[in-house]
Amino acid sequence: MSKQENQMYFATDPTAKHDEHIIDYHVDGIDLKFNTDAGVFSKMRVDYGSGVLIKAMKDISFPKANILDVGTGYGPIGLFAAKFWPDQEVDMIDVNERGLNLARENAKVNNIENVNIYASNCYEQIDNDKKFGLILTNPPIRAGKKVVNEILIGANEHLVSGGVLLVVIQKKQGEPSARKNMINTYGNCEILTRDKGYYILKSIKN
Repeated sequence: MSKQENQMYFATDPTAKHDEHIIDYHVDGIDLKFNTDAGVFSKMRVDYGSGVLIKAMKDISFPKANILDVGTGYGPIGLFAAKFWPDQEVDMIDVNERGLNLARENAKVNNIENVNIYASNCYEQIDNDKKFGLILTNPPIRAGKKVVNEILIGANEHLVSGGVLLVVIQKKQGEPSARKNMINTYGNCEILTRDKGYYILKSIKN
């Protein structure tokens, strides 16, 4: 990914010249097709960390409330969540309008209807009365530590009691700091998976 694209994938309105691709991705017999474009995160393939999170989350137990994908991009994490739990409603949020439009298109391409896809800077546009049993995120590291911390700490206000926050982050890109913040916020943080430097961190709201 170029420096310009790094700066653009968490922009509200990326100006990168369009460069569209189609990705096929398979997990446990579920095959999804993703349309991608320049100006979104990991346009050429489903990011390895996102893949680790998708594979880890399918075995998670959580209160059967709503599900939230923070920083959805073109939608791989949220759309797989919607397929894994078709009886749940999945909210998918991002600041990147190009990514959100692709996520909406990808939901239609894959005949997924149990999703709400909309713009929100972290949790700003989340209905305060709506709570989630599971919050998923592959946080935008290059947006800076402040944004990442807002996602990890802010999730606490939006989880039901017993709700689960599931995060994928590389050790070299802030995993120790993220784990410390999650322990301070939730009183617990479990390392579920380590895979090629990517860690899956899980906290439960008490």
